[in-house]
Amino acid sequence: MGGSSPCASCKLLRRRCAKDCIFAPYFPSDDPHKFAIVHKVFGASNVSKMLQDLPVHQRADAVSSLVYEANARVRDPVYGCVGAISYLQDQVSQLQMQLAVAQTEILCIQMQQESPLQTQIPQDDKSFLLASTSNLDNISQYLNFASSGNVIQDPALKRESLWT
Repeated sequence: MGGSSPCASCKLLRRRCAKDCIFAPYFPSDDPHKFAIVHKVFGASNVSKMLQDLPVHQRADAVSSLVYEANARVRDPVYGCVGAISYLQDQVSQLQMQLAVAQTEILCIQMQQESPLQTQIPQDDKSFLLASTSNLDNISQYLNFASSGNVIQDPALKRESLWT
């Protein structure tokens, strides 16, 4: 910045902010927490080197990524962003399971509503249809078991496990 108000990095590091300060465009003085967290996780020297190695048009995106990763590392020092991604993938899997359960239930209801169709089927075919309906009920019960309260919440990892 080189003027009256130093950028957040120069303010935190207690140094004079030069006109060509690499941090000034990305860490304004009105948001000191942004640089503080990046500095805590990566270090000012490393961030400076990373930014200098990038073309100017990519630096803003890099800073945004560094801030996101630093925040994730503070929340979860072991896994960082990977922990957040894993958590979201687990949620997607659970939602896919719930969708499969709902689709199975819809199929069972549709088959039960089509019962007048069974009166037109010869006797040999009725036993096959009844066996198929029974198998769908078993699948539905299995899916209900997998999606019910058999999931244990581990507050330390903020993950869910099917193991009891």
